[in-house]
Amino acid sequence: MIQRLLLSASLLTLSGCGAVGHWAQAAGGHLGVVRAAKPVDDWLADPVTSVDLVERLRLAQQMRDFASQRLALPDNNSYRRYADLGRPAVVWNIVAAPEFGLQLKTWCYPLMGCAGYQGWFDRDDAYRHADALKAEGWEVQVQPIAAYSTLGWSRWLGGDPLLNTFIRYPEGELAAMIFHELAHQRVYVGDDTGFNEAYASAVELLGARQWLAPQPQALATFEAGRARRARFLALAREGRERLLAVYAGPVEARAAAKAAVMAELRERAAKEAPGYEVWFQRANNASFAILSAYDELMPDFVRLFERGGRDWVKFHAAVERLKSLPRDERRATLRSQGGSDDIDPAPRQGR
Repeated sequence: MIQRLLLSASLLTLSGCGAVGHWAQAAGGHLGVVRAAKPVDDWLADPVTSVDLVERLRLAQQMRDFASQRLALPDNNSYRRYADLGRPAVVWNIVAAPEFGLQLKTWCYPLMGCAGYQGWFDRDDAYRHADALKAEGWEVQVQPIAAYSTLGWSRWLGGDPLLNTFIRYPEGELAAMIFHELAHQRVYVGDDTGFNEAYASAVELLGARQWLAPQPQALATFEAGRARRARFLALAREGRERLLAVYAGPVEARAAAKAAVMAELRERAAKEAPGYEVWFQRANNASFAILSAYDELMPDFVRLFERGGRDWVKFHAAVERLKSLPRDERRATLRSQGGSDDIDPAPRQGR
């Protein structure tokens, strides 16, 4: 998930008081990340840097080169620096949805458009604002986020850095993280979170498979993890559809029917989505709503890539052409271009 940040203080005056407070912490928070970052070469040359961190930074630089050379992702200064923030997340995102609906609350910003989440660099600030939304009747989740993209806006500050929050991910997931965030710099559509996240999620999946192709064991580990996630998504998708049906039904029956659906999902999670039981225990409407932003359109992007001959330049160009279309037409065109063939999960290209 990305959290878009605007760093120009002059634009803060375009928003109301609450938005000014958010933009101020966003700008300050990102500048803190920038100040903590040093070029990877400096970390590698520092004798104090641990051996395992040196290995991870070198691996990340190979992935960074691969992203531009093989996946046609931007070739810039992002992920050429590293920062240890001394905390487990770089930002905490608030997501909110109505008590009987799955439409995400959105926040809109100058130049950057609207998004279905709001990020805070301080955990306590995030929970304080989440509590305020709960008091207004929203169902809310606060999600720790390991990485974000500034969509290329921070090139003049050194680019988006590698962070301690994800640098020790398993190899496949580290590659996926880097490819996902760079994809947001390649194509981004204002006010369409679902399109943006599904596109970047497709890039991360396809790119990680291509990166891992020469390493069968690592690829198998990655695919096993993604298979577990697919089972989780299938159960969550079923739950989302059932909740939508409940909310479309009689008003007086919604509360009881919603509680029944949630209880059943929690009971089934241990068997059908092992490893994701906690997610279902904590899930509410906001959880299901934000999940759909990543899940709904991603298979269409994968099919678009396959139908284009697995050519990355052609794929990005095809996605770029969809930007100018109205939202509904954009999605309909994506589905028609992607077709309805089953997705082939097997990687076909090496590095």
